[in-house]
Amino acid sequence: MKKEDRNLKPYLLLWGTQSLSTLGSGMTSYALVLWLYLQSGSALKTALLSICSYAPYIIMSIFAGALSDRWDKKRTMLVCDLTAALSTVAVFVLIRTDSLVPWHLYLINAVNGLMNTVQQPAGEVAATLLIPKEYYQKTSGLRSLSQSLNSILTPILATALFAFAGIEGVIAVDLATFAVAFFTLLFLIPIPARKAERTQKESLAESAAAGLRWLLGNRLILLLILFLAGINLVASAYEAALPAMILSKPAGGETVLGMVNTCAGIATLCGSLLATLFPSPKNRVRVICLTLFFSMSTENFMLAFGTRPFIWCTAAVLGWIFIPLMNANMDVIFRSTIPLELQGRVYSCRNTMQFFTIPLGYLLGGILVDYVCEPFMRRQAKDDLFVTLFGLGKGSGAALLFFLLGIAGVIVCIVFSMLLKKYRWNDQEQMTRHE
Repeated sequence: MKKEDRNLKPYLLLWGTQSLSTLGSGMTSYALVLWLYLQSGSALKTALLSICSYAPYIIMSIFAGALSDRWDKKRTMLVCDLTAALSTVAVFVLIRTDSLVPWHLYLINAVNGLMNTVQQPAGEVAATLLIPKEYYQKTSGLRSLSQSLNSILTPILATALFAFAGIEGVIAVDLATFAVAFFTLLFLIPIPARKAERTQKESLAESAAAGLRWLLGNRLILLLILFLAGINLVASAYEAALPAMILSKPAGGETVLGMVNTCAGIATLCGSLLATLFPSPKNRVRVICLTLFFSMSTENFMLAFGTRPFIWCTAAVLGWIFIPLMNANMDVIFRSTIPLELQGRVYSCRNTMQFFTIPLGYLLGGILVDYVCEPFMRRQAKDDLFVTLFGLGKGSGAALLFFLLGIAGVIVCIVFSMLLKKYRWNDQEQMTRHE
Protein backbone atom coordinates (compact mmCIF):
# COMPACT_ATOMS: atom_id res chain seq x y z
CA MET A 1 0.00 0.00 0.00
CA LYS A 2 1.32 3.43 -0.90
CA LYS A 3 2.19 5.83 1.90
CA GLU A 4 -0.47 8.32 0.79
CA ASP A 5 -3.05 5.51 0.75
CA ARG A 6 -2.17 4.65 4.36
CA ASN A 7 -2.48 8.31 5.30
CA LEU A 8 -5.97 8.44 3.79
CA LYS A 9 -7.17 5.08 5.13
CA PRO A 10 -8.88 6.41 8.31
CA TYR A 11 -10.71 9.06 6.31
CA LEU A 12 -11.72 6.62 3.57
CA LEU A 13 -13.10 4.26 6.20
CA LEU A 14 -15.06 7.10 7.79
CA TRP A 15 -16.31 8.34 4.43
CA GLY A 16 -17.40 4.89 3.24
CA THR A 17 -19.30 3.84 6.35
CA GLN A 18 -20.93 7.23 6.94
CA SER A 19 -22.01 7.30 3.29
CA LEU A 20 -23.59 3.87 3.72
CA SER A 21 -25.45 5.07 6.80
CA THR A 22 -26.60 8.17 4.92
CA LEU A 23 -28.01 5.92 2.21
CA GLY A 24 -30.03 4.00 4.79
CA SER A 25 -31.34 7.19 6.37
CA GLY A 26 -32.21 8.60 2.96
CA MET A 27 -34.22 5.50 2.09
CA THR A 28 -36.29 5.87 5.24
CA SER A 29 -36.85 9.57 4.57
CA TYR A 30 -37.90 8.84 0.98
CA ALA A 31 -40.37 6.16 2.07
CA LEU A 32 -41.87 8.43 4.73
CA VAL A 33 -42.29 11.28 2.24
CA LEU A 34 -44.23 8.91 -0.02
CA TRP A 35 -46.33 7.83 2.94
CA LEU A 36 -47.17 11.41 3.90
CA TYR A 37 -47.95 12.49 0.34
CA LEU A 38 -50.29 9.54 -0.14
CA GLN A 39 -51.98 10.39 3.15
CA SER A 40 -52.39 14.13 2.57
CA GLY A 41 -52.04 14.82 -1.17
CA SER A 42 -50.46 18.18 -0.28
CA ALA A 43 -47.09 19.41 -1.54
CA LEU A 44 -46.99 21.99 1.23
CA LYS A 45 -47.52 19.43 4.00
CA THR A 46 -44.81 17.27 2.48
CA ALA A 47 -42.46 20.26 2.26
CA LEU A 48 -42.99 20.80 5.99
CA LEU A 49 -40.89 17.67 6.56
CA SER A 50 -37.87 19.48 5.14
CA ILE A 51 -38.76 22.68 6.97
CA CYS A 52 -38.84 20.84 10.30
CA SER A 53 -35.46 19.27 9.54
CA TYR A 54 -33.79 22.55 8.65
CA ALA A 55 -35.38 24.85 11.28
CA PRO A 56 -33.35 23.59 14.29
CA TYR A 57 -30.31 23.26 12.06
CA ILE A 58 -30.47 26.95 11.24
CA ILE A 59 -31.51 28.26 14.65
CA MET A 60 -28.92 26.31 16.66
CA SER A 61 -26.00 26.03 14.23
CA ILE A 62 -24.18 29.11 15.45
CA PHE A 63 -24.00 27.62 18.97
CA ALA A 64 -23.44 24.03 17.82
CA GLY A 65 -20.09 24.96 16.30
CA ALA A 66 -18.88 26.44 19.55
CA LEU A 67 -19.86 23.23 21.34
CA SER A 68 -18.23 21.16 18.60
CA ASP A 69 -14.93 22.97 19.03
CA ARG A 70 -15.05 22.17 22.76
CA TRP A 71 -16.22 18.57 22.58
CA ASP A 72 -14.45 15.47 21.40
CA LYS A 73 -15.29 15.06 17.70
CA LYS A 74 -15.63 11.28 17.72
CA ARG A 75 -17.84 11.19 20.80
CA THR A 76 -20.06 13.94 19.40
CA MET A 77 -20.59 12.06 16.13
CA LEU A 78 -21.38 8.82 17.95
CA VAL A 79 -23.97 10.39 20.26
CA CYS A 80 -25.69 12.17 17.36
CA ASP A 81 -25.79 9.01 15.25
CA LEU A 82 -27.24 7.02 18.14
CA THR A 83 -29.97 9.59 18.80
CA ALA A 84 -30.96 9.61 15.12
CA ALA A 85 -31.14 5.82 15.16
CA LEU A 86 -33.42 5.88 18.20
CA SER A 87 -35.76 8.26 16.38
CA THR A 88 -35.92 5.76 13.52
CA VAL A 89 -36.81 3.04 16.02
CA ALA A 90 -39.60 5.32 17.27
CA VAL A 91 -41.01 5.57 13.74
CA PHE A 92 -40.89 1.78 13.45
CA VAL A 93 -42.84 1.35 16.71
CA LEU A 94 -45.44 3.94 15.69
CA ILE A 95 -45.99 2.22 12.35
CA ARG A 96 -46.25 -1.23 13.91
CA THR A 97 -48.87 0.05 16.35
CA ASP A 98 -50.71 1.94 13.57
CA SER A 99 -50.24 5.20 15.49
CA LEU A 100 -48.12 7.25 13.07
CA VAL A 101 -49.58 10.66 12.17
CA PRO A 102 -47.94 13.61 10.38
CA TRP A 103 -47.02 15.57 13.50
CA HIS A 104 -44.94 12.60 14.69
CA LEU A 105 -42.84 12.90 11.55
CA TYR A 106 -42.47 16.65 11.98
CA LEU A 107 -41.24 16.19 15.56
CA ILE A 108 -38.86 13.36 14.64
CA ASN A 109 -37.45 15.36 11.74
CA ALA A 110 -36.86 18.28 14.10
CA VAL A 111 -34.91 16.01 16.47
CA ASN A 112 -32.84 14.62 13.61
CA GLY A 113 -32.23 18.13 12.35
CA LEU A 114 -30.94 19.12 15.78
CA MET A 115 -28.58 16.14 15.85
CA ASN A 116 -27.32 16.99 12.39
CA THR A 117 -26.72 20.54 13.60
CA VAL A 118 -24.20 19.31 16.15
CA GLN A 119 -22.77 16.46 14.12
CA GLN A 120 -22.07 18.36 10.91
CA PRO A 121 -19.41 20.77 12.22
CA ALA A 122 -17.83 17.96 14.24
CA GLY A 123 -17.66 15.83 11.09
CA GLU A 124 -16.18 18.69 9.06
CA VAL A 125 -13.39 19.23 11.58
CA ALA A 126 -12.81 15.48 11.91
CA ALA A 127 -12.37 15.28 8.14
CA THR A 128 -9.88 18.15 8.20
CA LEU A 129 -7.91 16.35 10.92
CA LEU A 130 -7.85 13.11 8.90
CA ILE A 131 -7.18 14.45 5.37
CA PRO A 132 -3.71 15.55 4.21
CA LYS A 133 -4.01 19.06 2.79
CA GLU A 134 -2.96 18.05 -0.72
CA TYR A 135 -6.00 15.74 -0.94
CA TYR A 136 -8.68 18.31 -0.10
CA GLN A 137 -10.06 18.56 -3.66
CA LYS A 138 -9.95 14.82 -4.32
CA THR A 139 -11.69 13.95 -1.06
CA SER A 140 -14.29 16.63 -1.72
CA GLY A 141 -14.89 14.88 -5.03
CA LEU A 142 -15.32 11.61 -3.14
CA ARG A 143 -17.96 13.18 -0.91
CA SER A 144 -19.80 14.41 -3.97
CA LEU A 145 -19.44 10.93 -5.47
CA SER A 146 -21.11 9.28 -2.48
CA GLN A 147 -23.85 11.92 -2.44
CA SER A 148 -24.48 11.27 -6.13
CA LEU A 149 -24.63 7.50 -5.69
CA ASN A 150 -27.02 7.94 -2.79
CA SER A 151 -29.28 10.21 -4.84
CA ILE A 152 -29.40 7.52 -7.54
CA LEU A 153 -29.81 4.50 -5.27
CA THR A 154 -32.13 5.96 -2.62
CA PRO A 155 -35.39 6.06 -4.65
CA ILE A 156 -34.60 2.77 -6.41
CA LEU A 157 -33.77 0.76 -3.29
CA ALA A 158 -36.42 2.43 -1.13
CA THR A 159 -39.15 1.76 -3.69
CA ALA A 160 -38.08 -1.87 -4.13
CA LEU A 161 -37.88 -2.53 -0.40
CA PHE A 162 -41.15 -0.75 0.22
CA ALA A 163 -42.86 -2.94 -2.39
CA PHE A 164 -41.48 -6.25 -1.08
CA ALA A 165 -41.02 -5.68 2.64
CA GLY A 166 -43.01 -2.57 3.50
CA ILE A 167 -41.81 0.41 5.47
CA GLU A 168 -40.56 -1.95 8.17
CA GLY A 169 -38.08 -3.46 5.71
CA VAL A 170 -36.77 -0.02 4.75
CA ILE A 171 -36.27 0.89 8.40
CA ALA A 172 -34.50 -2.43 9.08
CA VAL A 173 -31.95 -1.69 6.36
CA ASP A 174 -31.53 1.84 7.74
CA LEU A 175 -30.73 0.48 11.20
CA ALA A 176 -28.30 -2.09 9.76
CA THR A 177 -26.33 0.60 7.92
CA PHE A 178 -26.32 2.71 11.09
CA ALA A 179 -24.80 -0.20 13.04
CA VAL A 180 -22.00 -0.62 10.49
CA ALA A 181 -21.12 3.09 10.60
CA PHE A 182 -21.46 3.40 14.38
CA PHE A 183 -19.25 0.47 15.34
CA THR A 184 -16.67 1.24 12.65
CA LEU A 185 -16.29 4.77 14.01
CA LEU A 186 -16.29 3.52 17.60
CA PHE A 187 -13.60 0.84 17.21
CA LEU A 188 -11.65 1.41 14.00
CA ILE A 189 -11.27 5.14 13.32
CA PRO A 190 -8.97 7.20 15.57
CA ILE A 191 -9.76 10.90 15.36
CA PRO A 192 -7.00 13.03 16.90
CA ALA A 193 -8.07 14.95 19.99
CA ARG A 194 -6.96 18.55 20.03
CA LYS A 195 -5.61 20.24 23.13
CA ALA A 196 -7.89 23.22 22.59
CA GLU A 197 -10.88 20.98 23.17
CA ARG A 198 -9.72 20.31 26.73
CA THR A 199 -8.55 23.81 27.69
CA GLN A 200 -11.13 26.05 26.02
CA LYS A 201 -12.28 28.63 28.60
CA GLU A 202 -14.49 30.85 26.46
CA SER A 203 -18.18 31.03 27.25
CA LEU A 204 -20.59 29.58 24.71
CA ALA A 205 -21.63 33.05 23.52
CA GLU A 206 -18.00 34.16 23.20
CA SER A 207 -17.14 31.05 21.21
CA ALA A 208 -20.04 31.57 18.82
CA ALA A 209 -19.13 35.24 18.45
CA ALA A 210 -15.56 34.28 17.57
CA GLY A 211 -16.73 32.34 14.53
CA LEU A 212 -19.01 35.18 13.45
CA ARG A 213 -16.24 37.78 13.87
CA TRP A 214 -13.91 35.69 11.73
CA LEU A 215 -16.49 35.49 8.95
CA LEU A 216 -17.25 39.21 9.05
CA GLY A 217 -13.53 39.91 8.75
CA ASN A 218 -13.07 37.68 5.67
CA ARG A 219 -15.06 39.23 2.85
CA LEU A 220 -14.38 36.51 0.25
CA ILE A 221 -15.72 33.71 2.45
CA LEU A 222 -18.67 35.86 3.52
CA LEU A 223 -19.60 36.67 -0.08
CA LEU A 224 -19.39 33.01 -1.09
CA ILE A 225 -21.67 32.03 1.78
CA LEU A 226 -24.24 34.68 0.87
CA PHE A 227 -24.00 33.62 -2.78
CA LEU A 228 -24.92 30.06 -1.88
CA ALA A 229 -27.71 31.31 0.41
CA GLY A 230 -29.31 32.95 -2.62
CA ILE A 231 -28.82 29.82 -4.73
CA ASN A 232 -30.30 27.66 -1.95
CA LEU A 233 -33.45 29.79 -1.88
CA VAL A 234 -34.00 29.13 -5.59
CA ALA A 235 -32.98 25.46 -5.39
CA SER A 236 -35.28 24.61 -2.47
CA ALA A 237 -38.25 26.27 -4.20
CA TYR A 238 -37.31 24.10 -7.20
CA GLU A 239 -37.43 20.99 -5.01
CA ALA A 240 -40.90 21.92 -3.77
CA ALA A 241 -42.21 22.56 -7.30
CA LEU A 242 -40.70 19.61 -9.17
CA PRO A 243 -43.09 16.85 -8.02
CA ALA A 244 -46.09 19.18 -8.42
CA MET A 245 -45.26 19.74 -12.09
CA ILE A 246 -44.07 16.32 -13.25
CA LEU A 247 -46.70 14.31 -11.38
CA SER A 248 -49.44 16.51 -12.86
CA LYS A 249 -48.33 16.92 -16.48
CA PRO A 250 -49.94 14.59 -19.09
CA ALA A 251 -46.52 13.22 -20.06
CA GLY A 252 -45.41 12.90 -16.44
CA GLY A 253 -46.14 10.61 -13.53
CA GLU A 254 -44.30 8.81 -10.76
CA THR A 255 -42.06 6.87 -13.15
CA VAL A 256 -41.06 10.03 -15.01
CA LEU A 257 -40.33 11.83 -11.74
CA GLY A 258 -38.08 8.94 -10.79
CA MET A 259 -36.34 9.18 -14.16
CA VAL A 260 -35.68 12.90 -13.71
CA ASN A 261 -34.29 12.39 -10.20
CA THR A 262 -32.15 9.51 -11.42
CA CYS A 263 -30.74 11.66 -14.24
CA ALA A 264 -29.88 14.34 -11.70
CA GLY A 265 -28.10 11.72 -9.61
CA ILE A 266 -26.20 10.35 -12.60
CA ALA A 267 -25.19 13.89 -13.56
CA THR A 268 -23.83 14.60 -10.09
CA LEU A 269 -22.02 11.27 -10.17
CA CYS A 270 -20.29 12.28 -13.42
CA GLY A 271 -19.59 15.70 -11.96
CA SER A 272 -18.05 14.08 -8.89
CA LEU A 273 -15.67 12.11 -11.08
CA LEU A 274 -14.73 15.33 -12.86
CA ALA A 275 -14.07 17.04 -9.52
CA THR A 276 -11.89 14.14 -8.40
CA LEU A 277 -9.86 13.96 -11.62
CA PHE A 278 -9.60 17.65 -12.62
CA PRO A 279 -6.34 19.46 -11.81
CA SER A 280 -6.46 22.52 -9.58
CA PRO A 281 -7.88 25.48 -11.53
CA LYS A 282 -6.09 28.80 -11.84
CA ASN A 283 -8.99 30.64 -10.21
CA ARG A 284 -11.35 28.68 -7.99
CA VAL A 285 -13.65 31.67 -7.42
CA ARG A 286 -14.29 31.99 -11.15
CA VAL A 287 -15.07 28.27 -11.43
CA ILE A 288 -17.68 28.61 -8.66
CA CYS A 289 -19.38 31.55 -10.40
CA LEU A 290 -19.40 29.92 -13.85
CA THR A 291 -20.72 26.55 -12.71
CA LEU A 292 -23.59 28.08 -10.75
CA PHE A 293 -24.51 30.40 -13.62
CA PHE A 294 -24.60 27.44 -16.03
CA SER A 295 -26.88 25.50 -13.68
CA MET A 296 -29.27 28.36 -13.02
CA SER A 297 -29.51 29.42 -16.68
CA THR A 298 -30.36 25.98 -18.07
CA GLU A 299 -32.41 23.64 -15.91
CA ASN A 300 -35.21 25.91 -14.66
CA PHE A 301 -36.00 27.32 -18.11
CA MET A 302 -35.98 23.87 -19.74
CA LEU A 303 -38.36 22.58 -17.07
CA ALA A 304 -40.61 25.62 -17.56
CA PHE A 305 -40.96 25.26 -21.33
CA GLY A 306 -40.42 21.52 -21.80
CA THR A 307 -43.36 19.18 -22.28
CA ARG A 308 -41.68 15.80 -22.66
CA PRO A 309 -39.66 13.56 -20.30
CA PHE A 310 -36.58 13.74 -22.52
CA ILE A 311 -36.41 17.53 -22.08
CA TRP A 312 -36.93 17.28 -18.32
CA CYS A 313 -34.20 14.63 -18.00
CA THR A 314 -31.81 16.69 -20.10
CA ALA A 315 -32.54 19.69 -17.92
CA ALA A 316 -31.68 17.69 -14.80
CA VAL A 317 -28.35 16.63 -16.30
CA LEU A 318 -27.41 20.19 -17.28
CA GLY A 319 -28.51 21.59 -13.95
CA TRP A 320 -26.53 19.19 -11.78
CA ILE A 321 -23.46 18.01 -13.67
CA PHE A 322 -21.16 20.86 -12.58
CA ILE A 323 -22.45 21.26 -9.02
CA PRO A 324 -19.89 18.79 -7.55
CA LEU A 325 -17.10 20.77 -9.22
CA MET A 326 -18.43 23.93 -7.58
CA ASN A 327 -18.63 22.18 -4.21
CA ALA A 328 -15.08 20.85 -4.50
CA ASN A 329 -13.63 24.29 -5.20
CA MET A 330 -15.70 25.85 -2.43
CA ASP A 331 -14.51 23.15 -0.03
CA VAL A 332 -10.84 23.75 -0.82
CA ILE A 333 -11.18 27.50 -0.26
CA PHE A 334 -12.96 27.00 3.06
CA ARG A 335 -10.63 24.34 4.47
CA SER A 336 -7.51 26.22 3.37
CA THR A 337 -8.68 29.58 4.71
CA ILE A 338 -10.43 28.89 8.01
CA PRO A 339 -8.04 28.23 10.92
CA LEU A 340 -8.36 24.68 12.22
CA GLU A 341 -9.04 25.81 15.79
CA LEU A 342 -11.99 27.90 14.56
CA GLN A 343 -13.43 25.58 11.94
CA GLY A 344 -16.27 24.19 14.06
CA ARG A 345 -17.46 27.67 15.01
CA VAL A 346 -17.01 29.13 11.54
CA TYR A 347 -18.70 26.19 9.79
CA SER A 348 -21.66 26.53 12.14
CA CYS A 349 -21.99 30.26 11.46
CA ARG A 350 -21.76 29.39 7.78
CA ASN A 351 -24.55 26.84 8.16
CA THR A 352 -26.87 29.41 9.71
CA MET A 353 -26.13 32.03 7.05
CA GLN A 354 -25.99 29.70 4.05
CA PHE A 355 -28.88 27.36 4.81
CA PHE A 356 -31.50 29.60 6.44
CA THR A 357 -32.97 30.18 2.97
CA ILE A 358 -33.70 26.48 2.42
CA PRO A 359 -36.83 26.18 4.61
CA LEU A 360 -37.92 29.57 3.30
CA GLY A 361 -37.54 28.26 -0.24
CA TYR A 362 -39.53 25.10 0.47
CA LEU A 363 -42.28 27.13 2.10
CA LEU A 364 -42.26 29.74 -0.65
CA GLY A 365 -42.29 27.10 -3.39
CA GLY A 366 -45.23 25.22 -1.87
CA ILE A 367 -47.26 28.39 -1.31
CA LEU A 368 -46.54 29.79 -4.78
CA VAL A 369 -47.51 26.54 -6.50
CA ASP A 370 -50.69 25.85 -4.50
CA TYR A 371 -52.02 29.36 -3.96
CA VAL A 372 -50.53 31.66 -6.62
CA CYS A 373 -49.26 30.09 -9.83
CA GLU A 374 -51.77 27.25 -10.25
CA PRO A 375 -54.81 29.51 -9.59
CA PHE A 376 -53.34 32.10 -11.96
CA MET A 377 -52.94 29.56 -14.77
CA ARG A 378 -56.48 28.22 -14.23
CA ARG A 379 -57.83 31.69 -14.97
CA GLN A 380 -56.08 31.92 -18.35
CA ALA A 381 -57.92 31.37 -21.63
CA LYS A 382 -56.78 28.54 -23.92
CA ASP A 383 -55.30 30.93 -26.48
CA ASP A 384 -53.51 33.07 -23.88
CA LEU A 385 -49.73 33.54 -24.09
CA PHE A 386 -49.16 31.97 -20.69
CA VAL A 387 -51.00 28.81 -21.76
CA THR A 388 -48.92 28.68 -24.95
CA LEU A 389 -45.72 28.93 -22.93
CA PHE A 390 -46.50 26.80 -19.88
CA GLY A 391 -49.36 24.53 -20.90
CA LEU A 392 -52.91 24.01 -19.72
CA GLY A 393 -54.24 22.25 -16.65
CA LYS A 394 -52.67 21.16 -13.39
CA GLY A 395 -48.89 21.45 -13.42
CA SER A 396 -48.83 24.56 -15.62
CA GLY A 397 -48.55 26.77 -12.53
CA ALA A 398 -45.46 24.88 -11.40
CA ALA A 399 -44.01 25.36 -14.90
CA LEU A 400 -44.62 29.11 -14.55
CA LEU A 401 -42.82 29.04 -11.21
CA PHE A 402 -39.79 27.37 -12.83
CA PHE A 403 -39.62 30.24 -15.29
CA LEU A 404 -39.62 32.74 -12.43
CA LEU A 405 -37.00 30.69 -10.57
CA GLY A 406 -34.81 30.68 -13.67
CA ILE A 407 -34.89 34.47 -13.81
CA ALA A 408 -34.20 34.73 -10.07
CA GLY A 409 -31.27 32.29 -10.28
CA VAL A 410 -29.63 34.15 -13.15
CA ILE A 411 -29.97 37.48 -11.30
CA VAL A 412 -28.37 36.02 -8.17
CA CYS A 413 -25.44 34.68 -10.21
CA ILE A 414 -24.87 37.96 -12.06
CA VAL A 415 -24.97 40.07 -8.88
CA PHE A 416 -22.53 37.90 -6.93
CA SER A 417 -20.24 37.35 -9.91
CA MET A 418 -19.84 41.12 -10.07
CA LEU A 419 -19.13 41.31 -6.34
CA LEU A 420 -16.59 38.46 -6.55
CA LYS A 421 -14.77 39.53 -9.71
CA LYS A 422 -12.10 41.28 -7.60
CA TYR A 423 -11.07 38.00 -6.01
CA ARG A 424 -8.82 35.29 -7.40
CA TRP A 425 -7.85 32.04 -5.69
CA ASN A 426 -5.40 29.30 -6.60
CA ASP A 427 -3.55 26.76 -4.49
CA GLN A 428 -0.14 28.33 -5.02
CA GLU A 429 -0.93 32.00 -4.35
CA GLN A 430 -4.00 31.37 -2.16
CA MET A 431 -6.28 34.41 -2.30
CA THR A 432 -5.39 37.61 -4.11
CA ARG A 433 -7.59 40.64 -4.69
CA HIS A 434 -7.49 42.74 -7.82
CA GLU A 435 -8.74 46.31 -7.68
